[in-house]
Order: sequence, then C-alpha cells, then structure tokens
Amino acid sequence: MTAIAHLMRQKLEASLSPERLEIVDDSESHRGHGGYREGGESHFNMEIVSQAFSGVSRVGRQRMVFEVLKDELAGPVHALSLRCLAPGE
Repeated sequence: MTAIAHLMRQKLEASLSPERLEIVDDSESHRGHGGYREGGESHFNMEIVSQAFSGVSRVGRQRMVFEVLKDELAGPVHALSLRCLAPGE
C-alpha cells in the first residue's frame, strides 16, 4: 500500500469506522493525463461501506469522505473515484 493510501485509510477508519474499505492506486492508468505524477499516488479508486452512510444521499456520502480527506485532495491526490455504501447495499 502506498503512503498516501495508508494515510487515507487511517483517516477514514478513524472517522467513519468502515466495515469494508478498499483503496486502489489507479495512477498508472492515467499516465500522460492531467495530474499524473511519476511514482503514482495521484489517482485512486475507493469503495467504502460504513454505517455512517445509512440514510445519507449519494452526494452527502461523498461529501463526508471529501471532508475527511480534504488535505490529501488539496495536495497529492488529483482524482478520487468513490463508491460509498451503507451496509446491505
């Protein structure tokens, strides 16, 4: 796991207590595109399942994740693709 992915995992586990959290560094597939950095850690795909998302809209769930990861999104992370689910979805 990359350093940025590890940091994101720590923050999300502390704030949203996910039942499942999958973070994939997808940077290499964006080589030559905007925001790509040699060595990766710029583009991520994430699936997170958390009770905290129950009763929250899709956009609201994404905003919750963006708030937790605001420092990473303001700096090293160029793109983050999210799939945010409540348990049972």
